[in-house]
Amino acid sequence: MPVQPSSAETAFSLAALWHALGWPLLRLLMGMAAGLLIANVLEALRWTRHLARLAAPLARVAHLREVAGASFSLAFVSPAAANSLLSDSHNLGELSGKELMLANLFNSLPAYMVHTPTIFLLTWPVLGMPAVVYVGLTLMAAIGRTAFTVVLARRILPPPPPGCIACKADSDERTDWNAALRKAWKRFTRRLPKLVYFTAPIYVLMYLMQQFGYFALAEQWLSQHMSWLSFLKPQAMGIIVLHLAAELGAALGAAGSVLQTGGLSARDVVLALMVGNILSTPMRGIRHQLPSYSGFFRPALALRLILANQGLRAASMTVVTIIYYYASA
Repeated sequence: MPVQPSSAETAFSLAALWHALGWPLLRLLMGMAAGLLIANVLEALRWTRHLARLAAPLARVAHLREVAGASFSLAFVSPAAANSLLSDSHNLGELSGKELMLANLFNSLPAYMVHTPTIFLLTWPVLGMPAVVYVGLTLMAAIGRTAFTVVLARRILPPPPPGCIACKADSDERTDWNAALRKAWKRFTRRLPKLVYFTAPIYVLMYLMQQFGYFALAEQWLSQHMSWLSFLKPQAMGIIVLHLAAELGAALGAAGSVLQTGGLSARDVVLALMVGNILSTPMRGIRHQLPSYSGFFRPALALRLILANQGLRAASMTVVTIIYYYASA
């Protein structure tokens, strides 16, 4: 009677490894690399600046001053330039502390839009249609933050004197394609190794954990100690932990792995990424925003701006996640 191979032997045969691990991982890395390159080109060419025309009517509705409208327009091109403009105006006494806080929150949508191509082109090769849902939800949250700020500012600020709002963001300079492409390639070559170093080991690790049944053990632990996240499947915990400990690329590698192996559904993956995004908000603010904000504002003021910005961000993401959880059930 022939001896049947064990499930482990079947799972780790060369053919099985190539079809279940090697080829999906290679396709994942190729797609992420292509997406990263395209996103860098789009950012280098500054094609998001055409959205700056939205600033004038929206700023008038919000009762924000001319400089806040110009900052909103500049944030579509460079959030750092927008913060620099707000800082200069605040130091000159043109913006009060309250107006500065509201102007900074007002920039939530354009600051997010600058990075939307990168986020989408990194998530799409990994997740497919769930990437559309995830990016759509985060975009909805960004729109909600700016809309909330508009309503809040209109209620507490008097109408500003009339003036030119979008003029500071207008530019007649022609796009230097050669310079933009060189800049995009330089960014690409600098970020690609980090992307590969994080993604490949994480993908392999998640595959091994799936094969050896560690998620079954995690399910038992989750039921005993993580009741507040019991609406998530145990496979989602790895995605959340990686979102907390590393960049989005690492969490995407884990999400792509469990999605390919059937450990999580598309809805589960989206929820895991959203929860990881929310829980990583404090670390993101300290790690990414505090150094850059401290370059434009006094440390205490920078910290207050970050707390308000990230607090509103977490709240908006939570609301959107709850809506998606019940709407997709």
